[in-house]
Amino acid sequence: METNKRKILWADDEIDLLRPHHLFLDDKGYEVTPVSNGRDAIALIAKEPFDIVLLDETMPGLDGLSTLEQIKELDPNIPVVMITKNEEEHLMNEAIGRRIDDYLTKPVNPSQIFMACKRILDSRQIRQSQAGQSYVSKANQIRARLTGEVTWQTWIDIHRELCEWDIEIGRLGDVGLQQMIEGQRRECNIEFARFIERSYPTWIGSEEESPPLSVDVVPEFVAPYLEQGRQVFFIIVDCMRLDHWMMMEAMLAEYFSIRRSYHYSILPTATPYARNAIFSGLFPAEIAKKYGDLWKDAGSDETSLNRSEPKYIDDQIRDMGIELKTASQYVKVLEAKEGQKLTRKISSLAKTDLVSVVYNFVDILVHGRSQSRLIKEIAPDEKAFRSLVESWFAHSTLFETLKQLARTQAVVVLTTDHGAVRGNRAATVYGDKQTSTNLRYKVGNHLRCDAKEALLVRDPESFGLPRSGLGTNFMFAKEDYYFIYPTNFNEYQRQYRDSFQHGGISLDEMILPIAIMEPR
Repeated sequence: METNKRKILWADDEIDLLRPHHLFLDDKGYEVTPVSNGRDAIALIAKEPFDIVLLDETMPGLDGLSTLEQIKELDPNIPVVMITKNEEEHLMNEAIGRRIDDYLTKPVNPSQIFMACKRILDSRQIRQSQAGQSYVSKANQIRARLTGEVTWQTWIDIHRELCEWDIEIGRLGDVGLQQMIEGQRRECNIEFARFIERSYPTWIGSEEESPPLSVDVVPEFVAPYLEQGRQVFFIIVDCMRLDHWMMMEAMLAEYFSIRRSYHYSILPTATPYARNAIFSGLFPAEIAKKYGDLWKDAGSDETSLNRSEPKYIDDQIRDMGIELKTASQYVKVLEAKEGQKLTRKISSLAKTDLVSVVYNFVDILVHGRSQSRLIKEIAPDEKAFRSLVESWFAHSTLFETLKQLARTQAVVVLTTDHGAVRGNRAATVYGDKQTSTNLRYKVGNHLRCDAKEALLVRDPESFGLPRSGLGTNFMFAKEDYYFIYPTNFNEYQRQYRDSFQHGGISLDEMILPIAIMEPR
């Protein structure tokens, strides 16, 4: 007997008439064990393993559904294909409810049986093979696009495609393909950093040439609905990446019609700068001029840097000439009880024109992973971390809040202030004692670093950033670098390597989703 053959258990009261089917399957590499009733099928499964079960629904004595129930008690994971003469929908629904993997209606030919078995048993292998071929083709297309004229829209398309492949290949569990896409993402981030270095200063002074930036989120995606008299829930999920949103989007599709757009985070890709820019509609240098009493530079207490968000968005809406019929509401969700409170308040907020909500959990998770060995063990890589975010969302108050909003007439505009990148390479940085402590960006005087690893901005105003003194510089880490001072270099390198960080220049940090969601 060939040991490499897949083993099929086929239960049918007319099993002798199906011998031609057995011979056909044998030629295709399957070993068929025939039985004429459900009890014999159950007895065999209790004694030896099978790869798949073919089960007649109308056997005398113990029928197919009853046999199925006992088979699943013995082996919940064994695939079962139900074969029946009955085409009634309720029977099909009952079988599916009892976890069958496929449903065939008699008469069945040998090819139908073969294809059902192959689809169930070999689907992963087939998908891996097809995915490998498709990805190689897509990778070549991406490389070809980078040799031509590259625009900000080009990078959005490339980042979206890479994220889609990340998710698909992660589901397949193909390590080789995953390494290929990681290598291509590194190549793309090298070119993306060069693109940002050339293009970003021009975006600050020219709206025509620039993509939607943090400062454009409210005017372009929130204001039009307020002008129409629609209620808007404006939700920012701090530190949410595009691949994270793709996982969430799939869960929300049954509740909302979703239109996805994109924006670029301003630099630094960090909450004190990017989120203030969203709420105010101003670059940090403009915020510092307009709200000097509220703005603090990046070297001070960062926990207070976003305390003025409610004022910023109210002023922005008013400056656009939009008159709200009701005062806007602002909610920050740092923990589950605050999210539960918001969920309970949805009905009472029905007449509030604008509700702004900030969810901090993903950002907390990102920082927590650097500090918690447990979280790092749970999420050791990109795939696992993405899965962790997906699991959080599925059981989160944010999901419950959104499901509540799907029962209203409100428009939901959901986005993020920045993403995060997994830091793998340490870059030596030099600066004075007043230099900020951030790992992906620095603010200080007399900053120095290798130009291949970081972008040094000697003129902050050209990047829309405030200057706190004559010698103020900004520095942004490129690709997956993170900044370490020469003192105790090895110690800090070990501490921060393989941690998720933000503030610098990378596809994951800068190119961000904006979801416009309207109830179905």
